[in-house]
Amino acid sequence: MRKSLTRFISTVFLTGVIGAASAYATPSTHVWAPSTDIQAFGVAHITSDIYVPVKKIDFINLKGTDDVGDGVKDRPRTITNLGLTVGVLPFEKVGLEIGFDHIEGQYPLYLNAKLGIPENAFGNFFPAIAVGGYSIGTKSDVTDYNIYYGKVAKTIGPVGRFSVGYYTGNDELLLDESGKASENGVLICWERTISEISDNLWVAVDYMGGDSSAGALSYGFAWKFAPNTSVIFGYVDQNNDKVTPGDTFTVQVDIDFNVFNK
Repeated sequence: MRKSLTRFISTVFLTGVIGAASAYATPSTHVWAPSTDIQAFGVAHITSDIYVPVKKIDFINLKGTDDVGDGVKDRPRTITNLGLTVGVLPFEKVGLEIGFDHIEGQYPLYLNAKLGIPENAFGNFFPAIAVGGYSIGTKSDVTDYNIYYGKVAKTIGPVGRFSVGYYTGNDELLLDESGKASENGVLICWERTISEISDNLWVAVDYMGGDSSAGALSYGFAWKFAPNTSVIFGYVDQNNDKVTPGDTFTVQVDIDFNVFNK
């Protein structure tokens, strides 16, 4: 975990300097961890995510899947996720999004929700604030990871937006390779729109603490192909290389549409 945190700080520092010289079954996220962003009222968000494991690891800590935790070293299967999230509060200074995800091979749906206040809602120095939950499963001690979190974020001039927070979840499912609970940790992120190149280009580095399958250092970039459509290309480097699914490449297609057709 310390190794990943050190890499996170180093990566943010180097990328931030360059940028300044020149923005799980989840709610609105960065690359991996939840963000403070909230879907606007009446705007639905469809996401189709794919995570491709890149290493062979021992098959352990696999509750909620149809793989068998028999200790055999092999490459985990590709993970696909299809989700829908929608903004449901018609207010300018507070938002609420709710949604669900279906992950292939798991039972059967995961729920998520997030309540938040946007940045600068009550003055120029006011940060974005969000609290929420995700991977709220529908089968007790099998898929109910039930990760709850709080997070704040603030944009600092041309350097980008920084986020910090904390999460906790189900200590029966968020385990390290020895079966010991590792159900909580810090949340840290740096993100920036690289407007010097294009307003359509966004980069991020996010860190989620812990030695369970939730803990990871992730980094990637997104390109907005249309006002309502973007694709994230990223890499998820797990803090603990001995838990599934291990490190993954990810491609995430995100499409927004107004449910009221305005």
